[in-house]
Amino acid sequence: MIAPARRAAYEVVRRVFAEGAYADRALAAAVASLDDRDRALAQRLAYGTVQRARTIDLGIEHLGKRPVRKLDPPVIASLRLGAYQLGWTSQPAHAVTDDAVELVRAAGRERAVPFTNAVMRRLAHGFRGLVASLPEGPVSLSYPDWIAEVWERDFGHDEALALMRDQNEAPAVEVWAAEPVGEPTDVPGAYVVDRVDPHRMRAMSRASQLAALVVGSRPGERILDVCAAPGGKTSLLRGDITALELNPGRAAALAESAGPNVRVVVGDARDFRETGFDRALVDAPCSGLGVLARRPDLRWRAKPLPELQLELLRAAAACVVPGGTIVYSVCTLNADENEAVVDASGLRAEPLGPEWPQYAHPTRPEFLLTLPHRDRTAGFFIARLTP
Repeated sequence: MIAPARRAAYEVVRRVFAEGAYADRALAAAVASLDDRDRALAQRLAYGTVQRARTIDLGIEHLGKRPVRKLDPPVIASLRLGAYQLGWTSQPAHAVTDDAVELVRAAGRERAVPFTNAVMRRLAHGFRGLVASLPEGPVSLSYPDWIAEVWERDFGHDEALALMRDQNEAPAVEVWAAEPVGEPTDVPGAYVVDRVDPHRMRAMSRASQLAALVVGSRPGERILDVCAAPGGKTSLLRGDITALELNPGRAAALAESAGPNVRVVVGDARDFRETGFDRALVDAPCSGLGVLARRPDLRWRAKPLPELQLELLRAAAACVVPGGTIVYSVCTLNADENEAVVDASGLRAEPLGPEWPQYAHPTRPEFLLTLPHRDRTAGFFIARLTP
């Protein structure tokens, strides 16, 4: 009998690669009926498999002698999950192999059962050795080449490897809370906890909280929050807030949870014509290279968005009063989306390094840059600007 956690993990892996589903949403559906222990195991197996897909596929093709693209989705999902368990867990090989076969059988692929069994046995004997023989880099650490190339360009070879290693590990559980919980950090209101109690805290990295804190909003001011949903940063802002959100569903969810000082507007910031705001927060869409540990499937779908980011930043600046403040933040580690966007905007940077020296950008200290492998939080770029 297949354990419920393994069955749920298999379903997540299958949906991510066969249907383009988001891993977190697929996981939520797959584990809805499981207890906390099985949910945690299912998440570990599913997320680990999705993260390690490039290395896993190399092993399947090398040892199975068949291209992954030619396999049915249920078969490849089962083999991927099994390979992850063989390569990165201590689960017995015979149990992993049996589960992989049974998952294929349960999916109605009886003709593929002998093939699955044969490949799993070869993986059990040779996969760990194959992985150990690979030079450390995007293949062995399972990243697209372009991400590795961006990080090596921006941070150097050793730092790029450190980033790749770190974002294959489970991140710390960081939250915002109004009162002390867990372990305090150097960002006011940010704590590290063992698990999230939704009645007392909100799951949110301290890097993300830092972006809202840098805005410096105060009661009585008019604040524009661009790309506001899901609303974590919005909840930390003070003053009379106009929260812009393009997606109607996400805007509706934000309106339900927002405080009375928040006005939610459905629309595109590039078409927004209201002016007179004292401050603006542009938490722009990005490639997300700073949150890959939290979003395991993102590395396979991420795309840089510098043109959109620049348009949003300029649009927000046009809404702010002379002498006002615009904070530009993105959860990515890519100079093309970070300092290059700010430089192209024509806005003047207010130095942030002296306020937060521990997070100062290594080459542009007027900006902040949190690094997951160094700071144990999400990777964020933050700039505070004036028109």
